[in-house]
Amino acid sequence: MEQSLNSNLIRRGSTVVTKTVESLQFAAPLLTRLVVGITFYYTGHGKLENLDRTASFFSDLGIPFPAANAIFISSLEFFGGICLLLGLGTRVFSALLSSTMIVALITADKDTLMGKFPADLTDVSSFVLLLFLIWLVLYGAGAVSLDRLIGYLAKRKKQDVPATGTRVASQPAV
Repeated sequence: MEQSLNSNLIRRGSTVVTKTVESLQFAAPLLTRLVVGITFYYTGHGKLENLDRTASFFSDLGIPFPAANAIFISSLEFFGGICLLLGLGTRVFSALLSSTMIVALITADKDTLMGKFPADLTDVSSFVLLLFLIWLVLYGAGAVSLDRLIGYLAKRKKQDVPATGTRVASQPAV
């Protein structure tokens, strides 16, 4: 009898924990997007305010067309950060921003990366951002996002549009 009671308590406790975790799953992509989005918004904003310095830094790193790349990367980080905050185009912007982190790892952070490899890679901020971005590419924006809202509205609109040659039941026949 006592073993049955313990088994029931464990089963109920497990159910409560499972339901609680499931109800909080929306938070993982939301918090990831917020942290990464804010980071890129501010770095992009700083680079846009100092384009000459950014272009000079890119030139020192050997990045081709430093002025054009400074404008492109600064704008991508700024607008990509905003879009990540909103959850708009999350997979696309995460993929694009991932490529900028790869370039950062092989140029600006190369020495730091090699000095930390393999034990302390989490000390390299561009590596950590790359991991978060890859996760967002694979997982998506999550439930609390414009991506999800747009998908929901598009699906609803598609269901409301009758197929060619058919009529909606509420419309009278002509």
